[in-house]
Amino acid sequence: MDYVKAVNPEPQLKRSLGLFSTTLIGIGIILGAGIYALIGEGVAVAGANVWISFLAAAIVAGLTGLGYAELSSMYPKAGAEYNYVKNAFSKKWGFLAGWMIIVSGFIAISTVALGFGGYFQAFTGFPLLASAMGIVILSAIVVWIGVKQSAWIGGFFTLIETAGLLFIIWLGISFFGTQPLIDFSIPITSVLAGGALVFFAFIGFEDIVRMSEETKKPRKTIPRAIILSIIISSVLYILVAIAAISIVGAESLADSSAPLADVAGVAQGQESFLVLSIIALFSTGNTVLLFLLVVSRILYGMATEKSLPSFFGSINKRSSPGHAVFATGFFALLFLLVGSIGFVANITAFLLFVVFIIVNLSVIRLRLQQPNLERPFKVPLSIKNIPLLPVLGVLTSLVLLVSMPLEVIGLGIAIIVVGGLYGWKKFSQKELAAP
Repeated sequence: MDYVKAVNPEPQLKRSLGLFSTTLIGIGIILGAGIYALIGEGVAVAGANVWISFLAAAIVAGLTGLGYAELSSMYPKAGAEYNYVKNAFSKKWGFLAGWMIIVSGFIAISTVALGFGGYFQAFTGFPLLASAMGIVILSAIVVWIGVKQSAWIGGFFTLIETAGLLFIIWLGISFFGTQPLIDFSIPITSVLAGGALVFFAFIGFEDIVRMSEETKKPRKTIPRAIILSIIISSVLYILVAIAAISIVGAESLADSSAPLADVAGVAQGQESFLVLSIIALFSTGNTVLLFLLVVSRILYGMATEKSLPSFFGSINKRSSPGHAVFATGFFALLFLLVGSIGFVANITAFLLFVVFIIVNLSVIRLRLQQPNLERPFKVPLSIKNIPLLPVLGVLTSLVLLVSMPLEVIGLGIAIIVVGGLYGWKKFSQKELAAP
C-alpha cells in the first residue's frame, strides 16, 4: 500500500476541515445511536424524569467540554487526551487516559454496529451479526479512503438524523401537557443513574479534538466546534425526551425496542414509524463511521508519540492512517459479541467519566504549574488561578460515575488495571533505559 512513516518531519495529515465540517462530525457522533436506542433504556431507569437525566448528562458534558476546549487550544494533536494528561502529569497517566479512550471506542463501535444490524435485519431479514460486521467493514473502507470523504458522508447522514429529531419535537408540540413530565415517586438516585446511562448519547464532543491535525486553524476551530456541538445536541436531546414522554408516556417508552419510531407511529401512524426506523438506520451507520474515524486518530496520535507501536503511525497515499483504521475495525469486529446495549453503553460511559476526571484535573494542574502557557481559549471563572468549572467537572463526573451499577464499576476498574499495568511497565522500562 506504499505507506510512509508518520515520524517524517513533513506534515502527513491534510488540514481540510473547517468549523462547519468539524462541528458536523461532533454533532454526527453525539446525535447517533444513543438517543435513538437509549432513550427507552433511560426511561426504564428514570421514568418521566428522563429529560432531567439528559439535562444532568448535558451539564457534565458542558463542564468537561470547556476543559477540552482549553486543552485542545494548547495542544492541537490527534493524540488528544494522551497529550493533555502527559503534559499535565506524566506519560504513564497519559497512556492510561489514551488506553481508556481506545477501549471505550472499540466497544462503542461494536455496540452501535449491533444496533445497525438489528434495524437492517428488520428491513431485509439479513442476519444481525453479518449486518453489523458489514457496516464496520464498509465504514473502515470509507475512512481509509480519506477524512474529507468521511466528513462529507457523515455530514449528510447527520442532517438526516437531525431532521428525525426535529420531526419528533414537532410531533410533540401538540401533545405537550398530556403526560406528567415529573414523577416525584422516583428517587434522585435513579434520575442520576439514568443520567449516567444516557450519557452514552453525548459521546462525541470529546472526539472532535482528535481531528486537530486535519482541521484548519485548530487552536480556534476545535474549541468552537466542541462548544457548538454540545449546545446544539443538548437542546435537541432535552426537547426530544420531553416530546417522547408527552406522546406515548413513560411506561410505553420503557418497553419499546424502537422507542422513537414507536413515538412517531403513535403520533402519525405506520408511515411515520417506517420513516423514523429508516432514519435510525442512517443514524447508527453514521455513528459507526464517525466513531471509527476518531478512534483510529488517537491510535495514530499515540503511535507518533511512541506510546504505541509505530505500525499504527503509518500514513497511506491518501493521507489516511491506514493501519490505525483497519486495526480499529478489526478490534471492533472482535467486540461484536458483547452483551446488551444498555450494559455496554454503561461500560463506555464509566471509562469516559474516569477520563473526564483526569482531563479536568489536567486543566487545573496546568493552570497552577504553567500559568503563562499560551491559551487561545481559556475556561472562564477562576479563583487564585484555580478554574472553578473544571472543578465542577470533576465533581459531576464523579457523581454520575458512582451512580452506576456495581458490575459496571467492577468491569470498568478491571479494564483500567490492565491498561495501567501495561503503561506503568512500558514507561518504567523507558525511564530505566534513559541516560
